[in-house]
Amino acid sequence: MKRKLFDKLLVWKENKNRKPLLIQGARQVGKTWLMKSFGKSEFEDVAYINLESSKELRELFESTFDLNRILLGIQVSTGVRVEKGKTLLIIDEIQESPKAITALKYFHENEPEIYVLAAGSLLGVVLHQQVSFPVGKVEFLTLYPLDFEEFLLAKGQNEIIALLKNADWEILNLFKDKINSLLKEYYFVGGMPEPVSVLLKTEDFSEVRKVQLGILEAYQQDFSKHAPVVIVPRIRMVWNAIPSQLTKENKKFIYGQIKHGARAKDFELALAWLIDSGLALKVNRISKPRLPLKAYEDFNAFKLFLLDIGIMGAMTEMDAKTMLDGNKLFEEFKGSLTEQYVLQQLLCNDISPYYWSAERSTAEIDFLIQSSGRIYPIEVKAEENLKAKSLKFFTEKYELPLAIRTSMSGYRKEDWLVNVPLYAIGMLRFDKL
Repeated sequence: MKRKLFDKLLVWKENKNRKPLLIQGARQVGKTWLMKSFGKSEFEDVAYINLESSKELRELFESTFDLNRILLGIQVSTGVRVEKGKTLLIIDEIQESPKAITALKYFHENEPEIYVLAAGSLLGVVLHQQVSFPVGKVEFLTLYPLDFEEFLLAKGQNEIIALLKNADWEILNLFKDKINSLLKEYYFVGGMPEPVSVLLKTEDFSEVRKVQLGILEAYQQDFSKHAPVVIVPRIRMVWNAIPSQLTKENKKFIYGQIKHGARAKDFELALAWLIDSGLALKVNRISKPRLPLKAYEDFNAFKLFLLDIGIMGAMTEMDAKTMLDGNKLFEEFKGSLTEQYVLQQLLCNDISPYYWSAERSTAEIDFLIQSSGRIYPIEVKAEENLKAKSLKFFTEKYELPLAIRTSMSGYRKEDWLVNVPLYAIGMLRFDKL
């Protein structure tokens, strides 16, 4: 599978001022495969170590910051000699050794010609545990599940991708049924690499669902294995509450709906663990749409999503027939699946969205983003409903030049509004609107 992050790794490789690169992301999103694939394609040799499975290497990093000793130990373990400019050193599950994270500083300062890639599934959790982190000595990238573009690539639909990137709406409209059929598949399968791979091999959606349920079980085991024992029950409660909270008309996450009488302080550690592990995605409210949006964040109000739309469908036991037949799919859960989809497409394209709601929650704008010095409100429609009264009111009130509605309808541009088909939202060039 072609991953778009591969191109960013190429840029990193060619940068003369590069630093060791840490790839963050939830478990099973494809970090290991991406790093190994990149190494095989771009380097003469790869030295791969996994600190979760190798006690000896963990102890090596914990015992010394002498890079010569570390590199010698890696050579003994892997049989590969790390050569400057020729070998890619991959340190997987680096969060298992806090001192290995610190050692990245010494690679940057003392051996800058060695290419070092590292990854960790629970890296965010570890970094919030007072680990000595080499600030300014490391670069970061985040790998999410496949977005719709990557899914189309995996399905061999390169021509459709070309049409989308060229924004050839006239031809795209001719093939909208085919593209929407592929979109429905993506809604069901999601972007986790293993379910996508199973679909490509078998075209059997029941087999895809078995794999998704296996991933969900693995995540449940991670709660018990890696999280502090005292918060594991609360992690499960927050995790299981996410889909139902997204079905509400007002999708703001409410602690009291997890457990009667619950307050933020009861669940904040559990929530932080899910977010830091990459399993939950948090979208904060903003108080007003002004640049920069981050300056107007309201940290007490937020929406919470899952890491992947396919995992969300598996958790809610959505069956393949409902997902793939007709347009019922796009109407289920009051559009929560569709909001989940749009969020994933934005994040995979380095866009960090927020949302807005009135103080008394009488009105809400699904997402707000900033791009090229402009703010765009985005309304997500699960079906072909083209009414946008609240969006128009919001745009006029805050004097925003353009709003975006994404729905099952085709591309259409008015003075103040652009309707973008759902299948195109991930490849939309906001600066070209």
